[in-house]
Amino acid sequence: MSTRSFFVGGNWKMNGNKETLSGMMVELNTAELHQHTEVVCAAPSIYLDFVRSGLDPRIGVAAQNCYKVSKGAFTGEISPDMIKDCGADWVVLGHSERRHVFGESDDLIGQKVAHALESGLRVIACIGEKLEEREAGTTEEVVYAQTQVIAENVNDWGKVVLAYEPVWAIGTGQTATPEQAQEVHEKLRAWLRANASDDVADSVRIIYGGSVTAANCRELASQGDVDGFLVGGASLKPEFVDIINARA
Repeated sequence: MSTRSFFVGGNWKMNGNKETLSGMMVELNTAELHQHTEVVCAAPSIYLDFVRSGLDPRIGVAAQNCYKVSKGAFTGEISPDMIKDCGADWVVLGHSERRHVFGESDDLIGQKVAHALESGLRVIACIGEKLEEREAGTTEEVVYAQTQVIAENVNDWGKVVLAYEPVWAIGTGQTATPEQAQEVHEKLRAWLRANASDDVADSVRIIYGGSVTAANCRELASQGDVDGFLVGGASLKPEFVDIINARA
């Protein structure tokens, strides 16, 4: 079994209000969570302060995005310093919805990663191929290229979690099989070994995202190179606790 600590992130996306999020926070605050699993909830930016003040301190809080500079005439954006000012210390960057709905390029994501780390945030950096890329047999090419741009902007891998999220499995009900997830995670770790260092490859947590549920989380968690999950819809449901405890 890996010595890497298990990591479970909940990506709440553009969902919830103060009433429903309060209920979810009570569930998490009162649940028995595995003491060696790190849990981070990514809240809508407008609720970062509210969520940080309501969640038990043992649970981290993340923003779902940030910009590549600290301030300026960038209407609608938020900076790492603003995120930290709300008490959050993580940010999700490179999510497929940012890439494919909002058109963010690899280069922009790399710049965001660099600025977030320089500003003292920890980063959940997302990568993953689309269905047509998997069917064309270019999964490795796509995820290696995305990882390369992230890696070029990381000065401390201890502050980064790499999230492999096959786009075809996000919110579709389709999940990569445990074998499919393990195969890509294993290859990503080999890429890190070849392009960063043995220490980085052995220590960086590579988590899986894409229709993770209480029903499939334990089998996914049993894979040697799957170090946790980035959970979407299920993170707003009571089953999130079961997913957090998948390796308990």
